[in-house]
Amino acid sequence: MCPRPGRTDVSERHGRIEFEPDTVERDLIKLVLTVVELLRQLMERQALRRFDQGDLSEDQEERIGLTLMLLDDRMTELRERYGLRPEDLNLDLGPLGPLLPRE
Repeated sequence: MCPRPGRTDVSERHGRIEFEPDTVERDLIKLVLTVVELLRQLMERQALRRFDQGDLSEDQEERIGLTLMLLDDRMTELRERYGLRPEDLNLDLGPLGPLLPRE
């Protein structure tokens, strides 16, 4: 199905991304938050490895923990502002499966 001239869709339909003018802001936020969530999860895993290895001072552990908690709070606020659920940020990559691991 070809998009109509002058129309862009970004709603997921049958695994395709199509752009809708009315939802472009929300869809852009969804994409940005997905990338931020992926980075947050990677940072969290790295921090846990460093905690387990004993590479961090007590002060560093506290700062990292506080930073990750604040980032999680801000992500929650932004998801709520744009009406997104955590699972909305987990893009389906088709045969590769979901982008984010299920926690």
